[in-house]
Amino acid sequence: MRDKYLPLVDRVTTRAELSDLIGRAVGELSALHTSLRGGDHRQGPDKLEVASLGARLQRDAAAGQIGYLHLRAMGGSDLTAWYREFYPVFDRQGLIIDVRNNRGGNIDSIVLEKLLRRAWFYWKGREQNPYWNMQYAFRGHMAVLCNEKTASDGEAFAEGFRRLGIGTLIGIRTWGGEIWLHSGNRLTDRGWARAPMWGVYGPEGEWLIEGHGVEPDIEVDNLPHATFNGEDAQLDTAIDFLLQKIDEDPRLVPEPPPFPDKSFEYPE
Repeated sequence: MRDKYLPLVDRVTTRAELSDLIGRAVGELSALHTSLRGGDHRQGPDKLEVASLGARLQRDAAAGQIGYLHLRAMGGSDLTAWYREFYPVFDRQGLIIDVRNNRGGNIDSIVLEKLLRRAWFYWKGREQNPYWNMQYAFRGHMAVLCNEKTASDGEAFAEGFRRLGIGTLIGIRTWGGEIWLHSGNRLTDRGWARAPMWGVYGPEGEWLIEGHGVEPDIEVDNLPHATFNGEDAQLDTAIDFLLQKIDEDPRLVPEPPPFPDKSFEYPE
C-alpha cells in the first residue's frame, strides 16, 4: 500500500489533500472506525456559529406508564445526562432508551450495569411510598431504539442490552463499526490518523458488529415522507410494544403487609 500511494505525495499541496491521501491508504484496511483529524490547517480568525432549530416541549399526561430517555453519545457528559433523565422515570412500568444517532464513546458497561439491577426487598416508612433495594433498579419492561446511525459504543450498548436479556431492541440495523481504537498515534503536525486496534467477539467464537451492525429484534424503519410529516414509526412501535407488555405482565409494587403489633403485656 505504501508503494501504491507514495507517488501521489509529490502532488499534495495542502494538509487537507494529505489527509485525503492518508484516508485512502487507511481505507484499504476495509475497517470502520478509522478516521483522520486535526493537523496544520489554515483557519480564519472569525468563528461564525450557525443557528439551529429549537423546540417547544410539553408533557403528555398519557407518557405516565412509560419513561423515555435519549442517549445521544457515550461520553462523560452523556453519563451525567443518563442519571439526570433516568432517575425521574426509574419507577415506571415501561422504559424506552433511545440510542438512535448515538455517536459512541465508552460508557456502555456503566449503563448496562445499572439496568441489570434487580429489586429483591422493599422499604416502607410510615408515610412514604415503598422503596426497594437495589436502589434505582428498574422493575418494568424495557426497549431500546436503534437505527443506521447508532454507532460505536451505542452499538455495543444495544448488543449488550439484548444479549444480557434486559429487553427488546427495536428499529433497523446499526452502523456496523465495532473495532476499538484510541487517538494516541499523533502525527508530527499534531493531527492524528486513528487505526483500528481491538476487535470484539462473542462467547460463541464469532466477531461481532464490525462490518454488519446489530440486528434489532423488531425491525421498523422510519420512512422519509412520514418522518418529514412528524411521524416516528419506531417510537410508536416501542410504545405499543411496552403497553402490551404492561397489560400482560404489570409490574406493580407489592402491597406492604400490615404493620406488625410488637406490643406485649408485662406479667403481674
